[in-house]
Amino acid sequence: MKIAIYSRKSKFTGKGESIENQIEMCRDYAEKHCGPSDLEYTIYEDEGFSGGNVDRPRFQQMLQDAKSKKFDVLICYRLDRVSRNIADFSSLIEELQSHGISFVSIREQFDTSTPLGRAMMFIASVFAQLERETIAERVRDNMLELAKTGRWLGGPAPFGFESERVNYLDEEYKERSLVKLNPIADEMQQIEFIYDKYLELGSIHQVQKFLIQNNITTKTGTFYSKHVISDILRNPVYAKADNAVFKYLQGKGIAMAGQDRINSKRAILLYNKVDKKSGKNDFNEWIGAVAKHEGYISSEKWLKVQYQMDKNSMKLPRSGTSEIALLSGLIRCAKCGAPMNVTYGPKKKDGTVKHYYTCNLKFISKEKCQNTNANGANTDNAVVGKLIKLSESKDALLAELHALKSEKKLPDKANVLDELKSKKERLIAEINNLVGEVSKSAAASKYILPQIEARDQEVKKLDEEITKLEKEKEEKEKETEGFELVVNNILNFAGIIDNLSNREKKTYLRTIIDKVFWDGDSEELAIKLLNNIDVSQFRSGSSRSGNKNHTATGLL
Repeated sequence: MKIAIYSRKSKFTGKGESIENQIEMCRDYAEKHCGPSDLEYTIYEDEGFSGGNVDRPRFQQMLQDAKSKKFDVLICYRLDRVSRNIADFSSLIEELQSHGISFVSIREQFDTSTPLGRAMMFIASVFAQLERETIAERVRDNMLELAKTGRWLGGPAPFGFESERVNYLDEEYKERSLVKLNPIADEMQQIEFIYDKYLELGSIHQVQKFLIQNNITTKTGTFYSKHVISDILRNPVYAKADNAVFKYLQGKGIAMAGQDRINSKRAILLYNKVDKKSGKNDFNEWIGAVAKHEGYISSEKWLKVQYQMDKNSMKLPRSGTSEIALLSGLIRCAKCGAPMNVTYGPKKKDGTVKHYYTCNLKFISKEKCQNTNANGANTDNAVVGKLIKLSESKDALLAELHALKSEKKLPDKANVLDELKSKKERLIAEINNLVGEVSKSAAASKYILPQIEARDQEVKKLDEEITKLEKEKEEKEKETEGFELVVNNILNFAGIIDNLSNREKKTYLRTIIDKVFWDGDSEELAIKLLNNIDVSQFRSGSSRSGNKNHTATGLL
C-alpha cells in the first residue's frame, strides 16, 4: 500500500509537534492499522507556512501526485495541519475521493474510508471554524468600542501628524489617558500639495514622477513611493469629514462609528486595516470612527480624489503581469536602492515575451539613475541557481549559517533574570513587612515610610531591568526561529523547486530572500536573505538586457 504523509508547521521551533514528530506518529499509525510490511511512504513537509490557505509548495505537489494516483491513503497528524479553512478542506476531501484516496487524521481519529468518519470530520471542521470566527468577532467588537472614542491606538503617527498622550476625567471622575494626533503645519501643506497635484495630473504615477523630478521628498529624505502616495490620498485622517465622507466610507463596507460627532471639522480614523498574519483585511473588516483631531483637506477635495482613484482602479489592468518574473517585489537597484519594475519586450513570433527589470527611479527620470536593465530570465535563473548551489552544499551551508547564528547569540541571561526576580520578591516581602509595622505604630511611620519608598523605587528599577532582559530574550528567540526557518527552506530548495509552478516559486523564494540587488556596471547580483543573512555577491555573467547566454558563478 502506498501511504502519503503530510505535515505542516507555521514556524520552526524544534519543540512540541515538530515536523519530525508528526511524521513519526503518522508512520506508527500506518503500521498499526495497515500492517508494517509492504508500505511505501511519500513524505510532504511544509515548514514556515500558515494553514490559512493552501498556497504551500509541498501541499500543491501532494495534490498533483494525488491526481496521478501516486498514493492510496493520505495521513496527517491533525486536521488543521491540512487547512484551517472549511472551503479548502472540503475541496481537498472531494479531490481525494474523486481519485479513490482515503484520508486519515490520527489526532481526531477520522477515517474517510467509512461514512461515519467522513461525517464526523466535516462536523469537527465546521465547529473549529465557528470557534475561530467567534473569537474574531469578539476582537472586532472590542476594537469597535475603542474606535468610538476616536483615539489613536498607537504605532507610528501618519505623515503630517505627531502623537500626544493627554489625560482626562471619565464619567466617574476617574483619571484616564488617551493618545491623540496633532497636525504638523509644514507637512500638512505638503500633503495638500499632493492632493492638488493628483487632481491636476490624474494618476499616482504622474504625481510620483513630478515629485521625484522636483526633488520633493518625505521627511526622512527619501523619494515618495506609489504606495506612500496612495496611502496619503486614501486616508480620511486628513479629511474634514462630513456626512458625505461618512457615507462614502460606509459604501465601501467599512463599519462606521461616531456619526453624531461629525461637524465638518473632525477627521476620520480607520482601524483593523491590516492583519499581521494574512496582510490587508477586506473593507468589511475595517472600522472607522470620528477622530479627536481636526482634518486639513476639505471634504469636497478629499471625495473628488477618491472618485478619481476609484475610476482609475476600474480601468482594465495592463496585460502581461509579472507572473513570470520570479523576482518582482524582491529585486532592487544597487545604484540608488529603488525597487526595480518588470517591463516587457515586443512579442515574438512564437508568442513569447521577454521580461526585464528596470530601476523605478530610472524609469521616471534617467537623470536620477543610469543603472542598466537586467535581463529577467537570466537574472531569475541566476538567483535560483545560486540557491540550488547553496541547497546542495548542506554541510558547508549549515556550518556557515550556524557560525553566524553563534556570533549573534546573546549570552545566557536566565540566571541573571532569576536573580533579579528573586531580589524583587524579597523587596516586596520587605515592603509588606514594613507596611505592617506602620499599622502598628503611627509614631514610627516617619522612619518607616522613607524605607518603603526607597524599596519601592528599587522594585521599579528591577522591573525595568527584568522587562528589558525578557524583551531581549524574546527577540532573540524570534530571530533564532526565523534563522532556522530560512536554513530549512534553503536545504529543501533543490528538491522541490523544479516541481513548482511560477506562482509557487515566487511564494517559496519569499520565504528565503529579503532583497536582491542588481548592479548593471559590474553585472553582479547580491542576495540578502531573510533574518539579515547576507550571501556574498556572485557574478550573473550576462544578465544585462542585451545578452543571451547566462552563467552564474558563486563567489563565497
